[in-house]
Amino acid sequence: MNPSTFIGIIASVGLLAIVLFFSADNAALFLHLPSLGIVLVGTLAATFISYPLTEVLRIFRLIGTVLRNERLYTDQDIDDLVNISRLWMKGDIRAVESALEQVSNPFLKTGVQLVIDMTPEDDIIELLQWRISRLRAKEHAEAQLFRVMANFAPAFGMVGTLIGLVNLMFLLGDGDMTAIGQQMGLALMTTFYGVLLANLVFKPVAVKLERRTEQRVVVMNMVLQGISMMCKKRSPSLMRETLNSFVAFHEDEINDPTERRAQIDSRTGVASGRQAGSDPESA
Repeated sequence: MNPSTFIGIIASVGLLAIVLFFSADNAALFLHLPSLGIVLVGTLAATFISYPLTEVLRIFRLIGTVLRNERLYTDQDIDDLVNISRLWMKGDIRAVESALEQVSNPFLKTGVQLVIDMTPEDDIIELLQWRISRLRAKEHAEAQLFRVMANFAPAFGMVGTLIGLVNLMFLLGDGDMTAIGQQMGLALMTTFYGVLLANLVFKPVAVKLERRTEQRVVVMNMVLQGISMMCKKRSPSLMRETLNSFVAFHEDEINDPTERRAQIDSRTGVASGRQAGSDPESA
């Protein structure tokens, strides 16, 4: 399982357990199946109406993707590109084709095969950029599916609340406190489940999928850069350094923007201080 997903699940379950233990006389009261059913069934029904069947059925596979610890074999891709480029520089086409059979990245394999087929560089770049755009659009739509579900869940929570309140109005005259309590539970618990599912399940899954897409696009752009250098017959050592710098730059920019911004600000401050110190008027 993905470590961050596992930590998030444990933390959320632990937080809910602690809050319910200290805030309720009986934590089992928060387990209200009719309320949960209204939110889940209503959200799924609205999703089926909004999307084609094939897209909705991908929900379970996408949740599995979020739970799975998926690795990006960036170092392996760089090694494959450098080794194939070295063989390409020697003009050993047969060795290049043999090495290409061992490559597991289909995007990289397509790019190298086009180079071997002497396809013009502009056409190769255009095709690979189109594949990157297609992947980004496809995975954005998958993440958007969960964002839509996150909007539906609180809405159906309010539907359950309205149902409970309407029933409550009819029961007030009878004075049956048990029935009134049940309807109050239905009215309040559906909103609780709707907000909980939206913010603890659907939105986090959407963010996780979007982050996964960003990482995959970075790797694909790195491969694209390597294919372009291979077309221009750049040296393998230059290619390795360029691709390593490319990945490191994007990791700084995507993973730790705060630290990177602080470094830039500190350098700017140092530079300003030097300029101020060198200004005769400041003295």
